[in-house]
Amino acid sequence: MSAAAPYHVLRPVADLPADVTGVVPAPRSAPPVRWGVLGAGGIASSFAEAVRQHTQARVAAVGSRDRVKAERFATAHGVPTTHEGYEALVEDPQVDVVYVATPHSHHHEHALLAIRAGKHVLVEKAFTRNEAEAREVLDAAREAGVFVMEAMWTRFLPHVAALRGVVARGEIGDVVNVTADHGQFFPYAPEHRLYAPGLAGGALLDLGVYPVSFAHDLLGAPDAVTAVGALTETGVDGQTSIVLSYGSQVQATLSTTLWSRTATTAVVNGTAGRIEVAGAFYGPTSFRVVRDDGASWTYDGFRGEGKQYQAAEVARRVVAGETQSPRMSWDGTLEVMRTLDEVRRQVGVVYPGE
Repeated sequence: MSAAAPYHVLRPVADLPADVTGVVPAPRSAPPVRWGVLGAGGIASSFAEAVRQHTQARVAAVGSRDRVKAERFATAHGVPTTHEGYEALVEDPQVDVVYVATPHSHHHEHALLAIRAGKHVLVEKAFTRNEAEAREVLDAAREAGVFVMEAMWTRFLPHVAALRGVVARGEIGDVVNVTADHGQFFPYAPEHRLYAPGLAGGALLDLGVYPVSFAHDLLGAPDAVTAVGALTETGVDGQTSIVLSYGSQVQATLSTTLWSRTATTAVVNGTAGRIEVAGAFYGPTSFRVVRDDGASWTYDGFRGEGKQYQAAEVARRVVAGETQSPRMSWDGTLEVMRTLDEVRRQVGVVYPGE
């Protein structure tokens, strides 16, 4: 195929760093750092366990506005220090890196709090409510000289590195379409964070960010975004379908919903074959390569927790004195946020205070 063909072509394997060609360093090989967990909810719990069980790092402290919740978290995960409130956590001299695990509505505020305290930061995805907030956080990090990364843990998993290697080697030809979905069932409850506009709820920022970021990882920022959605009674998106367009022939077709537990699979379709990623595509899993010439093979990925890979990436970059990761760069985060902003604009979701 000529260089002028309107298909998406990744760089040759020889031009790619090892971590996108199927080689991922063992998390336990990363240097130890001391984590402070800001927020004591479910995703913070899984992150703390991943750090404790699979890395040399440790969670040194946890902070919550509810002292009882912080103490329960500390007991469950072997954390030696608890703080009532977030200011005390980010000022704790035992903490090297702050992991922000509060609702999307507060990521901007809490990331800035940690940066102003001179701490490195890992911020749960979606990184902030919108691109403008993301820019403020990254500008502050640049000025302070600290490391900041969006916690899109999928990008650091072994099966994603192997998948990118398959594409880069040209095993499925040129990529023409990426499909991915992420849906979970949440009964309607206005007070639940996913239905609350004040907490930046909705399917897109919590669930849909995974397929959107997956498409960005493989195809880059789109030339055009088309989205349709259905809103909940509270005004956040309950279900959204998205098409990202790249030039005249390449597309990503993505969907997310709060109203059904979907297959959460992904497929990367090329001119010479496809890669079928098992559910949940965004967590540790396997994939199958099916070529048009009849050849096929399976990557048998592990199952279980996977957040240790992003934690290890943070540790390596921080100890090396770097301020961002090339696998989830600041520009990459801004590009994803720009797409999410456009999807929300088309669907009609506006959060209080925007």
